[in-house]
Amino acid sequence: MNASRSSAPRAGAPVGAVRRRAVVDALRRGAVPESGLDLLATGLGRFEQAVDEELDTVAAGGSVFKAVRGEYGSGKTFFTRWLGERAKRRTFAVAEVQVSETETPLHKLETVYRRLTERLTTASFPPSALRPVADAWFYALEEDALADGAAESELPQAVDRLLTARLAEVSRQAPAFATALRGYKQSLDAGDEATAAAVMAWLGGQPHVAAAARRSAGVRGDLDHFGAFGFLQGLLTMLKDAGHAGLVLVLDEVETLQRVRSDARDKALNALRQLIDEVHSGRFPGLYLVITGTPAFYDGQQGVQRLAPLAQRLATDFTTDPRFDNPRAVQIRLPGFTEESLTGLGVTIRDLYADGVTSPDSAERIKRLADDAYLADLARAVGGALGGKVGVAPRLYLKKLVGDVLDRVDQFDDFDPRAHYKLTLGSSDLTATERNLAAPPAAASADDLDLDL
Repeated sequence: MNASRSSAPRAGAPVGAVRRRAVVDALRRGAVPESGLDLLATGLGRFEQAVDEELDTVAAGGSVFKAVRGEYGSGKTFFTRWLGERAKRRTFAVAEVQVSETETPLHKLETVYRRLTERLTTASFPPSALRPVADAWFYALEEDALADGAAESELPQAVDRLLTARLAEVSRQAPAFATALRGYKQSLDAGDEATAAAVMAWLGGQPHVAAAARRSAGVRGDLDHFGAFGFLQGLLTMLKDAGHAGLVLVLDEVETLQRVRSDARDKALNALRQLIDEVHSGRFPGLYLVITGTPAFYDGQQGVQRLAPLAQRLATDFTTDPRFDNPRAVQIRLPGFTEESLTGLGVTIRDLYADGVTSPDSAERIKRLADDAYLADLARAVGGALGGKVGVAPRLYLKKLVGDVLDRVDQFDDFDPRAHYKLTLGSSDLTATERNLAAPPAAASADDLDLDL
């Protein structure tokens, strides 16, 4: 949900009831929808060609790194989910990982890999799709072995030879990956589901897997920082052989690195630099890596600028008019919302909502009472309640529009939002960032304090 021209479906294109309901329900909760984002994708048309070209590059065996910058509310999460949804339609797998000092520290890549496998999804399977991908890979190996003339009686040996050949490059860096896969397949063939599940958990980077299962598979210990690179290579190989074009990996909210201890921050920034270099070196064919962060992270001394080699890799000129930003650049910016573009998004949501109601009279009433002028008034009211910062208003605006206005117009024949609704923002409605923006500005001097004497 970003400003500028629309890339939403063409007018009149049918929208399924399930997709519409999923989008409306998410907006009612104040959340970014997990799917159906093309229905809301205003302003992303400028990125479509570049994104599609980059996805083509990855599908052909290349790798791409992209950095997305934008202030809070500019639509970074929306953009990455829109990109992921677009990628899934091209048979990519997708994983969205939230960077966090406590849950997913970036300088511990084994943890990032674990979160990746937990969040791995495809067009056919929700998270975690790791085991279905592995099963599809073994099925593909069996089909290839049979196509090469292997008899049923010698199929296990033929599959093992193909496994060794396909993972030869991976095994040079992380031999345990291929070893564990063999152990997984042997457990399956033996009907030992418990051991197979435990070995698959170990392949997903999970710690504390039972020692007996690890011994059965011929592996030891837990995955470490450097082993994570090899396991990522192995995952990409499996995805490709299982019929997927590649993997889109999103590392979201990387700006949280600014708030960690300086030693952990330096390690994390160096890990990010190392990961980017590995992508550019071609070590990860089939990987489209995306990070998101605020301008302060990219430009400030507590973020990227703290590590000169990383700053050089991400350097992009944003001194020109945003209209002329290069969508192919290593770093792209999302300009955020204006009052006009926020109103336009409201129009899109209102029409999407109205097209889904069962009663023609209700649809007509929704469009009449929540007309364009009212949507503009609501956008001004929400922006005003957030200190005039319209750019951070989309989440609240859409939540209020759907839950407080459109739902009531739909359910109550005599409800008129202009007469019966006044915007209120309680502390429970706001995130911490929104609460800070809604608070009165701090006094610049004692003279600015209004004292009741």
